[in-house]
Parts: sequence; structure tokens; C-alpha cells
Amino acid sequence: MAIIAAHFLPADNARGESPQSAPKVGEEFEIDKRYETSHQTSDGSSSGNSRGRDTILERVIGVREGGLELEYDLPRAATAEDRARNWQFPLRVFRLSSGPMQLRNRPELEARVEGWLKAAGWTRAVCGRWIFTWNAFRIECDPQSVIKTIEALDLRSADLREGAPYQETEARGPGTLTRKAAGPNGATFAVVMEIDPDGVRRARAESDVAVGEIVQKPVTLDAALRERGKESVSGTISVIFDTDSAGNVRRRTKVTKVETKGPDGRSESQTVTETVERRPVSGLSTLR
Repeated sequence: MAIIAAHFLPADNARGESPQSAPKVGEEFEIDKRYETSHQTSDGSSSGNSRGRDTILERVIGVREGGLELEYDLPRAATAEDRARNWQFPLRVFRLSSGPMQLRNRPELEARVEGWLKAAGWTRAVCGRWIFTWNAFRIECDPQSVIKTIEALDLRSADLREGAPYQETEARGPGTLTRKAAGPNGATFAVVMEIDPDGVRRARAESDVAVGEIVQKPVTLDAALRERGKESVSGTISVIFDTDSAGNVRRRTKVTKVETKGPDGRSESQTVTETVERRPVSGLSTLR
């Protein structure tokens, strides 16, 4: 059993070469995230693939000095059951022109998470614990945690230019953006960074702790870190940005390749491809 933990923060980029189109109240965008993972061991004893997809809606509900008021919600096709499982949405934030997002409807989320826990027959004592149903997941009860989910999907903050530094939290250091193509329909920027081996080891150690909790064979983080410290880790993170004619990022494709070699000489290769695409929804919506 393996759990892959990813940590995202907004990239630290310079201003773009093309002015982005001004947002308008009522605009809606569909944000689609797709991922695919594959892994294989050198001795052929293990291999596998998995894939998944998530979609949310982004709605502009206010434009004012200093930033945007945005609402994130499940797709229109979401069922009552979908909403019962996802207490995090709808979510309203103030996206600062410079700085982190601010949660705007925390009391509403607090009420929904209480109802979600009650419906599951749980108390706050389960918050932060790992469980396994059809998948392993952490029981999250803090409304503020949703901000990280949204920031990972936020393509508005990706200001691009030739030669600008770009940083991913999983990378050892920043890379340099290169413009690969440009035309009337938009431009393409790319960057390659070296993976941070210590970050990979820690993420896997935290995964080991979670697995131990699920199977009721506890493992301390220190013990897991010691075991993972015996591994040799290398790899790269490649990111490609595609923009539209107005300079807005419409797609980000991130490919993470990690090679791990254990003390016994056995190695494992893992590739994770994540694509986030932002598409305008036709017409202006009616604000609720």
C-alpha cells in the first residue's frame, strides 16, 4: 500500500510578458485536474498505474482594489450525495493581488463540517486520523486547509516571462523559465528542476506513518525517517505552461520523475503527471 503526499504552494514568478485579461464579475471557469502515476521496480516484482480526475468551478463574485472575491464550487452536475461528501464547497475567498488567499465563509464551512462528522457518526476526536475505504485519506476538519487545495489549482498566479525564476516546493531549488513557443494564440513556457531528495524521503516517511496507522501497526516518524534515509533518491520536475492570446495561463502540465535505490541495490522508478486546465464557461452566470 502506498500513499503519495503532495504539498503545493504558489510559485514565485516574475511578471508576465503579456497583460492578462481583466476579470469581470460573473465570469465562470471550469478547473479540471487530471493525474496519472506509474511505477516499476528494477527486478520486475512490482509495477502499476493509476489515474484520476477532479473538477471544480471558479466564479468571480467581486472585483475590488487589492484583489478578487472568488467562489469555488462543485460542478453543476454534482449530486446531493456528492455535496454531502464534500463539506469544503462552496468556498469563498479573497485572492489578494500579492499575498495568500483569505477564507471568507469560515463559519459556513465550520457548520458544514460539523454536519458531515455527525452524519458519519464521528466526533472531533477523529480529525487528523488516517482511514482506508476505497482509498486512503486523512480526516480533515479544518476549513483553512481548503486554501491549500485551491492554491494548488490557481493558475492566475502564474506570471511568466523568459528567464524568470520558478520554484516548486518539491524541488531542490528554482529553475529558469524558457519561452518555447509564441504566436497569435498564445505562448508556451517550460522549466526543469532537480527533485529535493530530503523532501521525497520525508513525504514517504509520513506516508509510512499513515499506513501504519491504517493497518494498526504504528510507526513513529523518526523511525520511518531513519529507514527512508537509507535510500538514494534522484529525479526531476518538469513544468510546462500554455497561455492564451491574452496572456492567461490555460494549462499547466507537471511531470515528476523519481528514481529510488534501496540499500539492497533494488531500485524503483515513479512518474507522476499532473495536468491542471482552466476553461471559461460560456456566458456570464447569474450571481446567487
